[in-house]
Amino acid sequence: MYFDITYLIIVLPAMLLAMLASANVNSTFKKYSKVISARRMTGHDAARRILDANGLHNVAINRVAGDLTDHYDPRTNTVNLSNSVYDNPSVAAIGVASHEAGHAVQHAVGYSPIKLRMAIIPVTQIASKLALPLVILGIILEFAGLAYVGCIFFAVATFFQLVTLPVEFNASRRAIEAIEGAGILGSDEIQGSKKVLKAAAMTYVAALAVSLAQLLRLLILVGGGRRRD
Repeated sequence: MYFDITYLIIVLPAMLLAMLASANVNSTFKKYSKVISARRMTGHDAARRILDANGLHNVAINRVAGDLTDHYDPRTNTVNLSNSVYDNPSVAAIGVASHEAGHAVQHAVGYSPIKLRMAIIPVTQIASKLALPLVILGIILEFAGLAYVGCIFFAVATFFQLVTLPVEFNASRRAIEAIEGAGILGSDEIQGSKKVLKAAAMTYVAALAVSLAQLLRLLILVGGGRRRD
């Protein structure tokens, strides 16, 4: 029976980090979802206030199913808020909704990292689908060149995770500045929104760590196969 030590010492720690980050964002959101803002402004209200303040009256706000499924869709230019955020007047919901509105503002002003991320999405989708099959096929056929092409494709997907970090951190910064500037939350309340957004940001950091760990493991496996030839 083959035991892959590289998975245990490289990938598993990163995956545990990702699990902890996911659990933390869920527990943090749940905690601050119970803290109702003094102005009782909902997630929808906060996002609308920020969008309108930036002249984005044409950006629609939709409700989507699920919890923490919130996202900005640049294809339709819409902010999509989950059931737990859309009409929730908590500091957690306001933070998340404002973050998604921040993505809309990024798109409107031509923020470079989000433009880069959007541009490489098609390539990333293809690369992520082909990466592992090419690596596996290369190893089975003992064709190192093919396996390394798979590693390159996986590196493209990892690069996408890297580009995502400044996009997400910047959206959160814009959200907090907008919340403070518009007086949506009080000085004490805004701390809850900051904690929720910080916890959410860590999930992206963890996702990058997992991708880097997996890439390193693939390179070690392919390189090890070459040395055995």
